[in-house]
Amino acid sequence: MKRAVLILFLISVFSLSTAFAVLSPKEEVKVAVDKVISIVKDPKYKGESKTPQRRAALRAEIGKIIDFEEMSKRSLGVYWKERTPAEKKEFIALYKDLLERSYANKIESYTNEKVIYTDEKIDGKYAEVKTKVITTDQKEIPIDYRLYFNGKEWKVYDIVIEGISLVSNYRSQFNKIIRNYSYQELVKRMKSKQIEEVTREK
Repeated sequence: MKRAVLILFLISVFSLSTAFAVLSPKEEVKVAVDKVISIVKDPKYKGESKTPQRRAALRAEIGKIIDFEEMSKRSLGVYWKERTPAEKKEFIALYKDLLERSYANKIESYTNEKVIYTDEKIDGKYAEVKTKVITTDQKEIPIDYRLYFNGKEWKVYDIVIEGISLVSNYRSQFNKIIRNYSYQELVKRMKSKQIEEVTREK
């Protein structure tokens, strides 16, 4: 009896330690990418009539791996500190919507491309996972994921596609609008873009 109790105790401890084990940066990215691809390939999400359900499922998975607040902070750069808590909250929501729509549009065109995980570099609480997407015509598209460890898990804060950083690219666009016009003008344009995308999806 005591032996049985001991075995059950050891099993429960092992199960808990496994459940709370931290995935490596490469594992985090692979799990997220695999789930996103499985959604696009799933027959129940196929067809234009299933777009809302498919987009909702994609957004849910994307949100598990990407830290949109960190991306927002880095993309606004020096202008982030000037924002009020309400402005930051509004900007994160708009930026999150912009990125999710952009990512969803790209991933929905998936046609059995192959994803290869080529390298993983960890430097303290930061990491980079290098991948290659092999298209059906054998073209290689390098996509690198930059992550940081938030104390519990690895989160993506930037994506580099064919050598171009998503964060740097948006920061350049955002800062130009703010310098030439104002932060309010940037928000206005982001809202207009959001309305345009929503209207197109209907």
